[in-house]
Amino acid sequence: MDIYRTFLAIIISFVILIGYQYFFVGFVPSEVPMANVVVESETATSDIPVVKAADPEAVNTSSAPAQAVTRPDRAARTLTVDTDLYTAALSEDGGAITSFVLKDYRETSVADSPGMQLVKVDGTEGFPLEFSWGSVAPTATFYDAGGSEVNFQGNNAHLVMKGQGNGLAITRDYTFSKDSYLMELNVRVKNISSGVLQGNAALHQSNTPFRKSGPGSQFLFVGPAYYMNESLTEVDSDLYEAGPATVNGLMDWAAYEGTYFICAILPQDKSATSMTMESFGEDGIKMRMNSDLDTLQPGEEKVYTYKLFFGPKKLDILKLVGSNLDKAVNFGWFDVIAQPTLFLLNFFHDIFKNYGIAIIMVTIIFKAIFWPITQKGLKSMKNMQKLQPKMAKLKEKYKGDPTKMNQEVMNLYKTYKVNPLGGCLPMILQIPVFFALYKVLLMCIELRHAPFMLWITDLSAPDRLYIGFDIPYVGGIPVLTLLMGASMFLQQKMTPTTADPTQAKIMMFLPVLFTFMFVNFASGLVLYWFVNNLLAIFQQYMINRQKKA
Repeated sequence: MDIYRTFLAIIISFVILIGYQYFFVGFVPSEVPMANVVVESETATSDIPVVKAADPEAVNTSSAPAQAVTRPDRAARTLTVDTDLYTAALSEDGGAITSFVLKDYRETSVADSPGMQLVKVDGTEGFPLEFSWGSVAPTATFYDAGGSEVNFQGNNAHLVMKGQGNGLAITRDYTFSKDSYLMELNVRVKNISSGVLQGNAALHQSNTPFRKSGPGSQFLFVGPAYYMNESLTEVDSDLYEAGPATVNGLMDWAAYEGTYFICAILPQDKSATSMTMESFGEDGIKMRMNSDLDTLQPGEEKVYTYKLFFGPKKLDILKLVGSNLDKAVNFGWFDVIAQPTLFLLNFFHDIFKNYGIAIIMVTIIFKAIFWPITQKGLKSMKNMQKLQPKMAKLKEKYKGDPTKMNQEVMNLYKTYKVNPLGGCLPMILQIPVFFALYKVLLMCIELRHAPFMLWITDLSAPDRLYIGFDIPYVGGIPVLTLLMGASMFLQQKMTPTTADPTQAKIMMFLPVLFTFMFVNFASGLVLYWFVNNLLAIFQQYMINRQKKA
């Protein structure tokens, strides 16, 4: 066994894993189960058979005389809903939300930045929460709100909007809460004609990306997602860019997602049975939540009930909503580590009111957990280093007989009770922790625009100290990243090695490689790695001191 090459391969594999995750893979959207997808475009170029499906919006089987959509002789009013958490604007033209600004979250980390706007469309392709009922009631239906103000009675407020046309009367009843992002929408449709009406209820949502900006943001998911059959699906844009695509099934929720925010529709009473998606413009997406075909006799009515969530992807808030909406915070394979990590971060933030200090405390806890294993690993490496003269003699003695040489080397390990892989084990065990923290720091809204100290004003963004002019590639000086690289170099110098001179030089190059790789990582992650290095240096110092004593 060539322990040198084994040890080196593990470290290089670790580097490749991180680099591949960051530069190539990122967060890959889940594939949509194709058995549940109907592609409506005849121009799709794939090996999957293209099926032309009936458009739920095109259904208009009616024996009633056609009537024009009723519109008053006045301009549509915009009504404002002002709560403790957001300010929303709704238009009588379509009854949809035209603006939704969060009060506790800003567009950027700049001090005078406006609140985060979750409606990123101008209405050309529609607004979120437009409603249609086949072609009997189009999205352009005018809804009279009966006034220009929305007043709260206690914690709640109701907004009732009424529209009619083509023999159908529609009442939209919104319920808002002062202290919650969760809203309710009941849509009552009634056949006021003398004939039978048929149509599909559909609640629409159009939006364009509200994504995390900065390096690495291209790897974070933005777009339509849904939760169905105990599984989250983040829809790959390839599915709907060639033409409309419909996913069939009873969904807990369907949403337009960004990294930190979500606009979700939660159909109640299992009334919605499919979702249709199509693209518009450069990166816009239109979604509609469809019900099955309904038939209304004269005078008959039906109510469609939805819960709506427009707000932050904050885990504790989403869990209170229910319907598995908390699954929108997707840590993937590392969920079992990421969830407790997030809990600890929030716990220490409640104490210190600083997520940078919270990261340091979590790092110390992780280091304490791994301390005994790391201690054994470092001692094993120290003992391996002492055995190098004996191993060199064995290799020289049995250089013509590799099998015998390996046997004698293994006997040497047994005699001196040395585990040749002991020094690698701590690093292997910490890889899942690293990736879990990587996802937490990159995805969780708690770290968005969270300051630490001095020049680090956003722990979710790369650290930069700006000095009045831009430095090529990085802009400002990545001070924390350079300190992390320096600490890693010092750690390498202090750590015992059994490598030959050539391999030792390669090992000393790793801090340089890590520094370049971390330069665009979130400063919170760099802070974790820097503090972890400092603790490792302290641990190695204590071991070296014990040996001298």
